[in-house]
Parts: sequence; C-alpha cells; structure tokens
Amino acid sequence: MNYHVWTIGCQMNTADSQHLAASLERLGYSWTDDIEAADVVVLNTCVVRQQAEDRIYGRLGSLRPLKEARPEVVIGLMGCLVGHRPARDLPRRFPYVDVFIPPSQTETMTSFLTARALDSAAREGEEADTAARWRLQDGPSTELVPIPERERGAMVSAHVPAVLGCNWVCTYCIIPSRRGPERSRAPEEVSRHVEGLVAGGVREVTLLGQIVDRYGHDLGLDDGLPRLLERLSDVRGLERIRFLTSHPTFMTDGLIDAVARLPKVMEHIEVPVQAGHDEVLRRMKRGYNVDEYRRLVDKLRERIPGVAIHTDVIVGFSGETEEQFRATYDLLHELRLDKAHIAKFSSRPGTVAAKVMEDDVTDEDKERRRRELDQLQEAIRADINAEYAGRTVETLVEGRDGPRWRARTRTNKLVFFEDPRPLLGRLVDVRIHWTGPWSMLGVAEDAASPTEAAERASIELSPR
Repeated sequence: MNYHVWTIGCQMNTADSQHLAASLERLGYSWTDDIEAADVVVLNTCVVRQQAEDRIYGRLGSLRPLKEARPEVVIGLMGCLVGHRPARDLPRRFPYVDVFIPPSQTETMTSFLTARALDSAAREGEEADTAARWRLQDGPSTELVPIPERERGAMVSAHVPAVLGCNWVCTYCIIPSRRGPERSRAPEEVSRHVEGLVAGGVREVTLLGQIVDRYGHDLGLDDGLPRLLERLSDVRGLERIRFLTSHPTFMTDGLIDAVARLPKVMEHIEVPVQAGHDEVLRRMKRGYNVDEYRRLVDKLRERIPGVAIHTDVIVGFSGETEEQFRATYDLLHELRLDKAHIAKFSSRPGTVAAKVMEDDVTDEDKERRRRELDQLQEAIRADINAEYAGRTVETLVEGRDGPRWRARTRTNKLVFFEDPRPLLGRLVDVRIHWTGPWSMLGVAEDAASPTEAAERASIELSPR
C-alpha cells in the first residue's frame, strides 16, 4: 500500500504533513512519488493567498479522473481550505474526496483508514491502540514521534508545532478562522516530539506558532516559551533551536534573555512589522506602532549580540497610499534588517478586511511596491553578508547541492563549501571567502586540501 502527500503553504503545513506521513507508515503504507500508484492521496492546503488557493483547485481537479478510474483510492483534503470547522458544503463541492481533515488533525485520516480496513471483531482492539497513538493536540504521550521513512537519515532540521491556531485576528489574516483558537501543546508533548526527531537524526528544530511568543498562555504557564526553550536545551543530541513567528507585542524581556543566554537557541528572530506607517498598522489591527517596533529592534540588538532579525511586510494593504508605502520603504532602509519576506496584499474571504475595507490598490502598484522593497532588501542583505568575508562561522550541514555542502550559520545565513567527508548533520566551522546577497562560499577550517574560494565563486548561487 502506498501514499502520497502534496503540501503547499507554511512551515506548520510541512510539520502536519510529516506527522501524517509517519502515521500512515505506522499503518503499513509506503511513500510514492507517483500519484497514479498511490492508494492514499492527501492534499495539504493553504488559503492565505489567492494564488495558493488557485493551485489547490487545479490539483483537486486533476484527482477526479484518478478517483473515477480507481474508486478504491482514498483522497483526503487537509489544512486551511478545510478549516478547523469543515464547511458543510465541502462534500457537495468535492464529491470525490473521501476525507476532510482539519489543520493538524491527522488522526482524522488514520481513523478513517483504520475503520475501513478492519472488520467488526478486530475493530475494538484497534481503536484502543489508535487512542494511544501520538496525537498533536491531546496532551502527553509515551511514544516518540517518528520521522517518515523517506526522510530518515536525511532530515537535519525539522519544524515542531508549539502553538496551534490564533486569537489575535489581524484584519488581513485568515488563519484564526481556518486554524481555530489559540491552543498550546503540553511541554511534555513538545519534548517527546523533539526527542523522536532527534532519535531519527534531526539536529535542529524550529518551534512554530502563529504567535509563538504566546506559547503556554492558555495553559497558565508563566514565561511559557522561555521555559520550553530551557527544557529543549537539555535534549541530548539536539544542537540548535529556533522559533517563529514572534509578535512585537508579546516578545518579552524574559524571552529575549533566554535567547541571549541559552547556547542552543539561535540568535535569529522572526518578528514581522507588516507596515511602516502607524495608520496602516492600525487598520491591520497589529497592536503596536512604528516607534514601538523600532525600540524592539534596538533592544534585540543590544541584548543579543550579532542577532539576525527577519521581518514580514505586506504592500498594497487596503487604503495604503503612496506616502504610507514610502514610510515602509524608509523604515526598512533605516533598520537594515537581515531579511524581509515581502508579499502583496491579497484580500481573503471571511477576514475583517474583506468585509469592511476596499481592496483599492491596483495590482500594478502592488507589484511595483513589492519590487522596490525587494531591490532595497537585496542591497541591504549584500552589505550585511559582506561583513562575514574573512570570518570563521559555525554552520550546521543540512544537505548537498551538487559538489557542495549546503549549511546554515547560527543567524540562518546560507553557506556553501566543498569537502569530501560525510558531514551531513554535523557542525562545521567554515571560513568565508566570498559573499553575495543570497549566500556565501567558504572552506571548512580543518579541510585537508581546500579549493581556492575565488575559483568557486565565479557566479552567485540562486536565492533559496
């Protein structure tokens, strides 16, 4: 029996798909790249942008002929298109889909397959076994969470959901309505998840949450995320810990101090600003102003030496004037952050913005503004990375690209180097000889016969 999972969207979706894959393998299924050969096909969906939603409908349409030719194939639709409370019209709209799986609720599929496969006599015992399986949201488990077979020994870095859903309801964001209210996984559950990943070869984990800083608030935990970072720092074999996404309002001094003092926690912070004008931030319902964000950046740089700060920006939000966009441009120019994820505003059904605001910025203006910020940020990244030339940095090797090893610094910068040794998953000190806006090239400090870096840096590697 074979399965195939197609995933689009955020890191949370990637983590959900890995969990689903591991659960299917427990039931005896094996991965296949060939959808035509699969007995179970699952599409894990994202609807944050219209472009992503359009791709999903295209994929769904391509599965109808497969279901007609092979009615026994189980087709599952998972993620934000389904939502935490699946719409009643989904079976009517997609009659060839067998299972509708809310975000992170992978047991919906495994329970369906288990029930379908067992006769009545065996089902009672199997249901008891299924109830004991590791589940994402249901509290502590005694099992280690496995890595899907095809990724064992190759997965160096993994994403681990810590906070599911969101209560904040920014006016542009569809996540609260699709993933439900905020709920934190128990610390013991997160620890077991991480221990299972490390047992399978993972050396770095990234804790996920729509507002990850709020981890533990619903559990009554004081300093929930700092305490979780301390707990995970004691996991043997785990080398690095990251977390995202933070929110300026909820990034406490205790969390900043934890990053500064815990060696396994990387000096890399993802904290979106979204816009550089107070009126736009007010309409977005972000809960802070530009000055407060500026002070947070100053505090991070003061308390965490060498910190890399990444941000998110939305251009063309409802009502954004050219003057307001220029304020965003000027803020990025001033702060010189390490990375900016820039997206054009996409009005999503069901959000506050879609209900009460007009999407009145033209597509042409949105694209122009996006390009301007991209070009600005590329120049800033090139300048920041140039400061690494001649330095030796600690990297974690995460894979190969042709003859080169691909690795990342503590500040999440991409480094390539050549070395004949088997280094996957190892920490390697690399001396940087060439830098560009997207990546850097160097040689391992203890390499026996390093290749001349200038010869390897004739062209810049593509962005990743």
